[in-house]
Amino acid sequence: MRNIVVAGTGYVGLSTGTCFADMGNHVTCLDINEEKIAMLQRGEAPIYEPGLSEMILRNLKAGRLHFTTRYEEALHEAEFLFICVGTPSGVDGEADLRYVRMAAESVARAMRHPLIVINKSTVPVGTGDWVADIIRRSQPAPIDFAVVSCPEFTREGSALYDFMNPDRVVIGSRTPAAAEKVAQLHLPLRARILMTDLRTAEMIKYASNAFLATKISFINEIAVICEKLGADVQEVAEGMGFDRRIGAQFLNPGLGYGGSCFPKDVKALEHMALVHGSHPALLRAVIDINRDMRRWAVYNLRELVGGKLDGRRIGLMGLAFKPNTDDIREAPALEIAHLLRNEGAVVSGYDPVAMHNVARLDKQLRLATDAYDLADGADALLVCTEWNEFKQLDLVRLHTAMARPVIVDGRNIYEPERMQGLGFVYRGVGRTQPVAHGD
Repeated sequence: MRNIVVAGTGYVGLSTGTCFADMGNHVTCLDINEEKIAMLQRGEAPIYEPGLSEMILRNLKAGRLHFTTRYEEALHEAEFLFICVGTPSGVDGEADLRYVRMAAESVARAMRHPLIVINKSTVPVGTGDWVADIIRRSQPAPIDFAVVSCPEFTREGSALYDFMNPDRVVIGSRTPAAAEKVAQLHLPLRARILMTDLRTAEMIKYASNAFLATKISFINEIAVICEKLGADVQEVAEGMGFDRRIGAQFLNPGLGYGGSCFPKDVKALEHMALVHGSHPALLRAVIDINRDMRRWAVYNLRELVGGKLDGRRIGLMGLAFKPNTDDIREAPALEIAHLLRNEGAVVSGYDPVAMHNVARLDKQLRLATDAYDLADGADALLVCTEWNEFKQLDLVRLHTAMARPVIVDGRNIYEPERMQGLGFVYRGVGRTQPVAHGD
């Protein structure tokens, strides 16, 4: 059993701390948000992540998991401290490191014995050295420490599985002994461990996310071309995915990527490239194509409801940026809602788990009680999130409830032939449109 502290209780920090506790370690999760810590001490998860609430309760009862707002209490017997705080986008797309700085300064003031500080937040290349400098300057008296980079590669909606079954663990440090101790901490996961220097580890994270975002934007550009040429992007993506050099993952056409990682990480990498004299043309194209897919949805809704959206009632099916999470950061649905309202549309939305977050953020969006309530009197529906609940709907009931049976399927969860057969005016992303009988 090792003594671990995790600073930050967002998606990364809470899943990291809870999983380490479930592996048999003594873990203290630390956050300056008193309300959030009080919830966690009661065993209530402040975020939706499948299986997380149960794992928190199990480890609280076992005495392996603790929560506090005080650095001094958390660091009392700590061997490792993971920094898992947010790094949102700044004004120019750069990563905002204010929370990383605050964590490093607080650690420096509270530590009383040697400590390994591990950056798990996604941070710009060079942040490990910067954090070391901050700790060194902020210590009341010199105490040995080492800084290690160990970036996370978990996906919201499957964070617990991804942590426990990683494709690889990347560890970077200027201190080989510290890197080896962090590697030992991850040995129970039985994953490939890649040891690098600090800056290479930090770059691996950015490069990985940028590549995955690029695959998404690539297939979306292909989808738009398919629409013009009469090809079906679903079959194109399947044919591409059989090639082992390409792979099928992240070749799902739709409204583009969102969430807390891809948008800010691609922007941050573009910013890093620019300030160091590079020309990140590909990254810019990835960002532009992703933005264009929101407009694709608006263009198609406008066309299918008769050429204008003013006064039209539009329902958004799904508000979270992806299924199995309540995270609405950079969610396509919320950007599309804004674009639709700018054209005079009356916009409603429904999501199985993200409604409470949307209610706080978007006061103008009417929230329906379920998908059928959303469809009642609607001129069109737009599928924004591919929740399984939407795949199992009674489509005849949905058709009956709508004022106009128009569906723009931004996630391709339905088949065009079936939707036309049920009487819908249907459009998917890059899908071949069925030819009506007799044409």
